[in-house]
Amino acid sequence: MAHIAALGEVMVELSPSPSASENREVMALSFAGDTYNTSVYMARLGLETDYVTLLGDDPYSEQIMQRMTNENIGTGMISQIPGRSPGLYIIRNTPEGEREFFYWRKEAPARELFSSDENTRLLGEKLQTCDCVYLTGITLAIIGEESRNRLLTCLQSLRAQGVKVAFDSNYRPRLWKDKQTAQKAMLSILESTDIALLTLDDENLLWGDDSVAGCVERYKHTGINELVLKRGADETIIISNQQELRVSVTPVNNIVDTTGAGDTFNAGYLAARLNGASEIDAAKQGNRCAGIIIRYRGGVIDSEIFAQELQKP
Repeated sequence: MAHIAALGEVMVELSPSPSASENREVMALSFAGDTYNTSVYMARLGLETDYVTLLGDDPYSEQIMQRMTNENIGTGMISQIPGRSPGLYIIRNTPEGEREFFYWRKEAPARELFSSDENTRLLGEKLQTCDCVYLTGITLAIIGEESRNRLLTCLQSLRAQGVKVAFDSNYRPRLWKDKQTAQKAMLSILESTDIALLTLDDENLLWGDDSVAGCVERYKHTGINELVLKRGADETIIISNQQELRVSVTPVNNIVDTTGAGDTFNAGYLAARLNGASEIDAAKQGNRCAGIIIRYRGGVIDSEIFAQELQKP
């Protein structure tokens, strides 16, 4: 069984509950985060999965730790800081039916990942046991420039020892000082990335270019071995060994919520690739997993429902 570690942040999520009424707002509590969502599905799909973050010692941090244990996600690379608590976000539905997100995360301990040379060294030693390390642009955005430099040095060292790096840019403008800072940080990491799992919508938002040719040209001098371009309902495109592979996406009826679709695709793709599947078969599994998630509400659905859906022809 391949071993992967995901780096990032888990947040407390409050979302509208079905029991709410016109005069009484009721919120359901859960936990989410892009790399956390991916970790859940990677573990369900058979990868030995560890999560890397910083949490507090509050009841919600304890619930997050227990939730990971229940999902067979390793917590040995997580440190809990006394007196601290995780970030929070609230989901609201607009009158038009869209979803709005409001965040309280500035004091979240996860922002201090790679904040010192010693902690980075110790974490790097633990990550040496993995076959792959996975992170996203959100991970980069929350930790700050100095920590990003330490992270980059750590990733370069891990790659030199045979550990693969997988990265999804997952660009969220509100998390960055400006677009130029985000571009510089993304390119630095992509120069030390083996598997890039990018979404063309994010590429357009960040670079003003959503073409396949533009992406290939932009990243041709990086270390990327597999460039995976997610395009929603359109074909998934993979550039590997100077070949372009296209994988169709099965149309999905009754779409309920697209939250977490990209995270879940990443889980399906990485679980397949790290366990020996071809790029095409990995993309098929990624698309299948994403197609399941978007028919249910929330980024992480019940494990029994997910398993039942996977078994369907």
